Amino acid sequence: MSSTIGLSSYAFFWQLSDAVSAPLSIHNALACTADLGVELFQICDYAPVEHMSDDELAAVRSTADSLGITLELGTKGIRPEHLRKFLHIARILGSELLRTMFNVPGHAPDADEATAIFTEVLPAFEAAGVRIAVETYEQVPTARILDVIRRVDSPYLGICSDPANTVAALEMPREVIDAVAPYVLNMHIKDFAFSRKEGWVGFTYSGAPLGEGLLDYDYMAGKIQPSQRNINQIVEHWLPWQDSEAETIRLENQWTQQSLEFLRSK
Repeated sequence: MSSTIGLSSYAFFWQLSDAVSAPLSIHNALACTADLGVELFQICDYAPVEHMSDDELAAVRSTADSLGITLELGTKGIRPEHLRKFLHIARILGSELLRTMFNVPGHAPDADEATAIFTEVLPAFEAAGVRIAVETYEQVPTARILDVIRRVDSPYLGICSDPANTVAALEMPREVIDAVAPYVLNMHIKDFAFSRKEGWVGFTYSGAPLGEGLLDYDYMAGKIQPSQRNINQIVEHWLPWQDSEAETIRLENQWTQQSLEFLRSK
């Protein structure tokens, strides 16, 4: 068994956005991914995918197939109709994993509601061979997510580990890693750091190049054991916009290259 290193659409966050003068298409991003020698791409929180026709989705799958890239899918929210829609999208894309998060505007389910929803929808996911990975993040206590996962008790429901997110809720990364490790199905890999704001009035919590921030990758990998458990590691960035479009794009690409080199060295 092994862990596949992949790129997220978050690794192309600015280049896929309207903030740049010539945004990449998802097909462009897949081509860039292939050029980097990467064979896994997670389309995560990429708004256009929800509005693509089946033919447009099939075209994305065709591009990925032609480049030798496997696709994964990510969204936010767990309303049953939303999860069923993304199961449909996942099947067209050939994704065997759907990453999601509990809360969206207008819907913040408690543990009982979340348990009922997953119990209702998981048979269809299991029949399709698609697992759901709920991401750790600051809006929902990690203990609540784990409570739901334990209550549902299905190999098709687990954790997308991202300890960077939980710091904003004062959940320390090592404690989160320790708690979620047995349930992890997918890993988001991004580094993070605090920096003093101008005038020393507070801090900014933001991204850092992988290996240069506060993420204790070796501890995390030792606990979760992605290679032994065949858990994919998906590269993301929290890169602030720089002084210019050109510098932002250059740094985004540099961070991606550095992340891949870091992970491949492990």
